[in-house]
This record gives sequence, C-alpha cells and structure tokens, in this order.
Amino acid sequence: MALITNTIKSSSAERLLLLVHGYGADERDLAGLLPYVDQSERFATVLPRGPHNAPGSPGFAWYQFHDPDAIAAAFAQSLDALDDLLEEQCAQLGFARSQAVVAGFSQGAGLVLALGLRRGNRDRPAAVVAMSPAVPDFALLDIDPDIAGTVPVIIQHGSQDPMIPIKSARATARFLSNLGIPVVFREYAMQHNVTLDSMRDTVAWIDQVFDGVLPNESVPDDPIELVPSVTTAQWTSEVLQSEMAVIVDFWAPWCGPCKQVAPVIDQMARMRAGSYKFVKVNIDEEPQLAQQYGVQSIPMIGLFRGGKLERSVLGAKPRTQLETELGMLVIP
Repeated sequence: MALITNTIKSSSAERLLLLVHGYGADERDLAGLLPYVDQSERFATVLPRGPHNAPGSPGFAWYQFHDPDAIAAAFAQSLDALDDLLEEQCAQLGFARSQAVVAGFSQGAGLVLALGLRRGNRDRPAAVVAMSPAVPDFALLDIDPDIAGTVPVIIQHGSQDPMIPIKSARATARFLSNLGIPVVFREYAMQHNVTLDSMRDTVAWIDQVFDGVLPNESVPDDPIELVPSVTTAQWTSEVLQSEMAVIVDFWAPWCGPCKQVAPVIDQMARMRAGSYKFVKVNIDEEPQLAQQYGVQSIPMIGLFRGGKLERSVLGAKPRTQLETELGMLVIP
C-alpha cells in the first residue's frame, strides 16, 4: 500500500526522521514541530498521510477507533506500509535505517512504537518518540523478544488528556520497560497535544541517544485515585454490595461542568474518607449504567445505599450544597 508522503530535506541533513500524525490530521500536521525539534536541520523529514478517511473530520486515520473488529487488520496494514516507506525513503535519500528516528502522535505514536520494536529482518531505527500514544492492544506491537537493551523509547503524555488516559500511557511505558527496553516517561500538565516543554525534552533526549546513551528511567506508578473509575463489570461489587454508602459521579470527558465539579468531588472524598465511598462512571464507556439509572444530564451525582439509588443531584454545585442535597447530614 503506497502512502501519500511529503518529504522535507535540507542540504545539511544527516539522518531520516519519520513523523506520523494522529487521527483526523494529515501529512502536514506535524511539520509545525520541525522548527523546535530540528533547528540544526540535521534530519530529512518524511511526513506520510494515513490511508483512511477519519469520519467527522477533514483529516485521515491509520485505523478506525469506532470499529474494534477491524482495528487489528488496519493497524497491521498501516504498520507494514510505514515499514516499507521507511525502508524506501532511507534507500532513496541515502541514509542508514539504523540511524533513523521514528516519531508519532496518538495513533501515529502507537504505530511508531510497533515500527521500532517489531519482529523482522529489517534494521531497527535508532530511537522511537511516542507522543500521547494510542495503543489499542499490546499484542498489536508484535515486539521482538530479543529487543531488550537496543532501541530507546521516550513516551510523553498529558496528565489532563481527555482522549487517552494518562494511566494508559504509564501502562505502555511499564510494559516496554518490563521487556528490558530503555524507556523514559515524561508527563506534562497538558491535554491531547504537545508543548514547548515536551519538545525541549524530545530534543535533549535525542541528543543523548546520538551521543551513544540509552536513557532509561523507572516508570512512575499510578497515583492512588481519590475517586476511582468503576466499570459495569465492577458495579455490583463496588457499589451495589458496598457496606458503606457510595457517592457516584456520572460524567464524560467532553462535559465542561463535569470538569468543574470534579475537584469538589475530590474534596468531598478526602473529607469523608471512612464514612462514604466515592467512585465515578464515564457514561461514554459505560452506557448501560447510564441507561439503567436514567442519566440524561451530567454531571449527575448519586448517593447509593443498600444497593439502591437514594438521591441524585444534577450540575456543578458547591460542596455544601451537594452534601445537603445528597443528605450527607454531618457537614463539617
């Protein structure tokens, strides 16, 4: 499968940089990063376009998120196309594939992880940069069992990413680290994007790799959540069978008022620890629960006791008002 590709090459280029865009973008999307990651113009940059249209967007995709049954085949097809493109461009431009850097954002980040670490007879690139990586399934990466200690990886992610949870990126970093892959994980106060700080870290990390260093750091554990997420599968044991009264925050990532009330719920969880249990339900991911309890507007904060919904409150409200309307009578 041939990919539409844009190549930017200066006369001083010494290596190849493959930049793979995310869902809903195109081959021009990541070109804006070049003034930050390649100020010395040491790269010939290859910018490919995803082979699929992205519904609801003017851009393109490497696979469709909304079709789980087709993800594996489309992921593999796009991965093979990128692998072939990397091979062809290195040969055409006269650069060693083993000196290339492969980098991507979101869908593209998951694909470059696979590209840099997969089984096969072709030379592996020198480094992998994964920005806000989307990895549908670790099995799709098809990682070479002999990869340990060879290709360094940096993973960068936003702590406020509403599309791909930060814990997903940490899990990816831990998975790679456990295989002996040199991993650096960086977390930023950003959403699903890149920042000047993340680009500075990328450049510094690449410089280390080019100096012969394989940067490797321990991946941080997930912090203990004051208000953990609950799935449909966990609902009965965590909520309905709980001996303690449970406050449930029904929310969604796109909901502005949900983001406003979240710190209030966190505060309540800290103050009422031992008296109430606090959990949250993403209604986009758990539509059965939303339907079962008639959640038509969010945020909806519910008080469950003895397996039943006793009270509910709609909207972002101050803590004292929420506690009063939920019947949490002892108000500090």
